[in-house]
Amino acid sequence: MADRSFLDWPFFEPRHRAFADGLDAWCRDHLSNVDHSDTDAACRALVAAMGQGGWLQVTGAEGDETLDVRTLCLARETLASHDGLADFSFAMQGLGMGALSLFGTPEQQAEWLPKTRSGQAISAFALTEPQSGSDVAAGTMSATKDGDAYILNGEKTWISNGGIADIYVVFARTGEAPGARGLSAFLVPADTPGLEIAERLDVIAPHPLARLNFTDCRIPASAMIGTPGQGFKIAMATLDVFRTTVAAAALGFARRALDEATARVKARRIQGAPLADLQMVQGHIADMALDVDAAALLIYRAAWTKDQGAPRVSREAAMAKLFATEQAQKVIDKAVQLFGGDGVRHGETVERLYREIRALRIYEGASDVQRVIIARQTLEGE
Repeated sequence: MADRSFLDWPFFEPRHRAFADGLDAWCRDHLSNVDHSDTDAACRALVAAMGQGGWLQVTGAEGDETLDVRTLCLARETLASHDGLADFSFAMQGLGMGALSLFGTPEQQAEWLPKTRSGQAISAFALTEPQSGSDVAAGTMSATKDGDAYILNGEKTWISNGGIADIYVVFARTGEAPGARGLSAFLVPADTPGLEIAERLDVIAPHPLARLNFTDCRIPASAMIGTPGQGFKIAMATLDVFRTTVAAAALGFARRALDEATARVKARRIQGAPLADLQMVQGHIADMALDVDAAALLIYRAAWTKDQGAPRVSREAAMAKLFATEQAQKVIDKAVQLFGGDGVRHGETVERLYREIRALRIYEGASDVQRVIIARQTLEGE
């Protein structure tokens, strides 16, 4: 039985505990046999099911609503512990529409958020470019003003939900100033002429990923989110919220690995005694449990701080993401080791977790980027 005692920590209110317990029960009923053979179809089905269950309502905020980061983290931790693709599908509904929740006009929110929160539309966040990667300010995709419209030209890559999304939030250079100050954000429906899925990208833990081409893609000026030149601020504010949830997903993977390993060493016998009786095995289990709880403390500190009204939690979110993803990799590796040969058998839960965790140390800011953020803010604070 997974440890749920962390829900008693003072970071949470009764509504958070009720949400986590309800979602966990729903996952047990709906995610035990997700068919991953067709990733696109699985993601569409998962979004629809979570929308029907009401679980996607927390992924967006309209009007006076605010995104509750603790709830988002609890959702991702819970979903990840049950099914990685379910976590991915949930996360992208939030990240994809994060800019709209934080900076969109009432008209923009009213058009898209009811659809994404109900599972009727799938969203995507199109920020990364082939030559810029983590250096968002170096993006070169252009948005040229043409009367009451903008013309988009350029390329985006590693776009989650690329190929199945109904709406993309796209960042492009409008040229108000050099670097970060010259980017803007736009809503681009998937059926907009000039938007092409140039390539589908396959990775070790299959997810819908694509490279997108924009060729003379014309969108109305009303599709801009925020104001001209505000794109970098919008992107960073969105990541400031959702980066902590990446850490929560890693925590969910790590918790599942610890549960699987614990059950394994209790049941597996060597020389007539449970594997769990060996002190070296106990040492591995202790390290895994320590890493899980330490990660959880960093994650829910960052989430709680943001929910208390902090304008930015870049340092806290970076610490949470760096520690949780790096340590989850180690926790899962230990679980594979404790399973022995079965740990690398295709279809084993720990084998799946081993593949799923690796990308989290890269996307939404690679581990080394998080180290730079932490170091700069620490040095500036001295």
